[in-house]
Amino acid sequence: MGFDTATAEAVEVVPLTDELVRTVDRRGGTFLHTSRARPDRVRMADIPTRLQRRIGELPRVEAEGEELYDLTQEVIRNLEGFGIDCLVAIGGDDTLGYAHTLSMQGFPVVGIPKTMDNDVRGTEYAIGFETALMRADEFINRQRTHLASGELVGVFRIFGRNAGFTALGTAMALSDIRCLIPEHRFDMEKLCQRVMEDYEKNEQKYALVICSEGAMWEGGEIQRIGLPDAYGHRKKANVGELLGDTISRVTGLNTRVLDVTYDLRSGNPHALDKIIANTFGALAVELIAQDKTDQMVCLEGGVYSHTALPNPAHGARPLDVATYYDSDRFRPRLSRQLGHPVFF
Repeated sequence: MGFDTATAEAVEVVPLTDELVRTVDRRGGTFLHTSRARPDRVRMADIPTRLQRRIGELPRVEAEGEELYDLTQEVIRNLEGFGIDCLVAIGGDDTLGYAHTLSMQGFPVVGIPKTMDNDVRGTEYAIGFETALMRADEFINRQRTHLASGELVGVFRIFGRNAGFTALGTAMALSDIRCLIPEHRFDMEKLCQRVMEDYEKNEQKYALVICSEGAMWEGGEIQRIGLPDAYGHRKKANVGELLGDTISRVTGLNTRVLDVTYDLRSGNPHALDKIIANTFGALAVELIAQDKTDQMVCLEGGVYSHTALPNPAHGARPLDVATYYDSDRFRPRLSRQLGHPVFF
């Protein structure tokens, strides 16, 4: 939903009728075609025309030398104007972080964690994670044919700016792949040695490496490119390409860099994600009916529950490296897992 920036008339309002939402679970992504926004930190150029006339009344925010505006009260006025008593915010740490901001400003919110990164604090599982793992497993296994034919090292870049859950979860399914995560700066020389070992032991002469987009080796730095988005995130140069070039230079092996990310976002979600999404939705309605707002539905100890909306000041949930990652072998740690949850 929204308003015409010049006339303030309501536009793009989509009532969520049974007929409209009946087929939503068959498609990936958002059928609303929404884009990333952060209403508590808005640049002057992005403020709607109707609000620019009242620019002197809008709260200002200083951020890294840039003058921004906090439009949270305008958001609340819009919600109340549409007769919305409680907002259900569905998304990752950025979306739920702003949901926390709305909550602190007094507007009732219930959160549902949804991100293939699975890095939302307060829950063991976010909608989309299992679909991401299944798609990554299928994608990488399909590439074995041409990697073996060309005797190549396949380097696969996947989600994970701050957390390595998707990379490590994929590595749990693929026993012969090396895995790199943002939470641990890796030894490049040791990685190249492991890759060479995999290549030589494999009769078909190929090897596999999966890296989170935020992974980095000891002493390395990766360039950030483009303008920051509404949450201050700038795109990073493709670490997969840097990694592929370095492996080729150190080992003499030919590499092929493949980006897995957009394939994971496409198509029909997998059954487990549909089950959890449907259940999370029903739980959110129950919480609203019980007047238990300012909460997020979650999985805790493998059980459905609810918890406080995640505070954005705490950032994304990191992977427990000591428990789940073998940094010497660049592989998931599968031993000593009694008592630990299935999804980290």
